[in-house]
Amino acid sequence: GIGGSFPYGFHISVINYPSVHIRKFINETWIERHGSPLHPETIMLLWSFIVSVYGIGGLLGCLCCTYLTTKYRKKKCQIFTNVIMLVAALFMALSKTAKSFEMILVGRLLYGIGSGFSMNIHPQYVGEISPKKLRGSANSTVAVFLTLGKLTGQVIGLREILGSEALWPWLLASSGLSALVQLVTLPFFPDSPSYLLIQKGNEEAC
Repeated sequence: GIGGSFPYGFHISVINYPSVHIRKFINETWIERHGSPLHPETIMLLWSFIVSVYGIGGLLGCLCCTYLTTKYRKKKCQIFTNVIMLVAALFMALSKTAKSFEMILVGRLLYGIGSGFSMNIHPQYVGEISPKKLRGSANSTVAVFLTLGKLTGQVIGLREILGSEALWPWLLASSGLSALVQLVTLPFFPDSPSYLLIQKGNEEAC
């Protein structure tokens, strides 16, 4: 669940807390580039793009999920998804230093692609590799970690933790830690039995 439904829940809730700081950052960046401030409606439009591009990325991730998991197997795709998440975290963390609000847009899009992908793979993969006795509780991790992701985003988004003006890039990038945890541990997990049987034709391994 750490790399499955957790990031999806996290990014739904976490973006609300640094909204004031990000809008201010967009305006300051524009003034530095062009010498004049942006109209408040334009700032709000750019902010809306930053929020909604996550959903667009999620749609793209969902659309390509079936083809890629069939061709490259669920475990390998999930590993690649975590690489996308880490790249997104890097964009977020460096956006303020690079003085580029476009990097936030790119990071949110990549987060969306990764979340849309992992939300499809997670319940399938967990259900397939779980022993029969544990399958029900293993499948419940989808809902549990989705809720935990939302809760974690709300807690660390507080201005006393990472929601301050100085630390908001690290707040947005912090879910890269969950991607790193899964990237390190996932190679030790088994391949899904359906892949081993249907794609590989290895009945014994299945």
